[in-house]
Amino acid sequence: MGYAKERGKLEKLSTKVSGLKNYDDKSLTIITDIFEQYSHTVRILKNKNPEAFNGLYQNELQQVKLVKKSLKLSEEADRQDNFIRYRDSLLAALNSAIAITKETA
Repeated sequence: MGYAKERGKLEKLSTKVSGLKNYDDKSLTIITDIFEQYSHTVRILKNKNPEAFNGLYQNELQQVKLVKKSLKLSEEADRQDNFIRYRDSLLAALNSAIAITKETA
């Protein structure tokens, strides 16, 4: 199965998320949109090939959700650090998904 289309989407998202440096309303809006697109793409991949992508769906996506939740619940003083953790977690998940699409191509 061809995964080039999904891999291309994930690579663009990876580039966007790596450019986010500071916590503010604009960055939060961007990273939330990136997370939604990543989540949607991972579900598509899992439905196409459950064997290859189920672990990504169950583990990586859930880990990013936990970090996202900790950002949402954090105190104002901790938001920058939690935002960076969220960004790094999402970036790692994106890179993992990209690697799996390359392996299964």
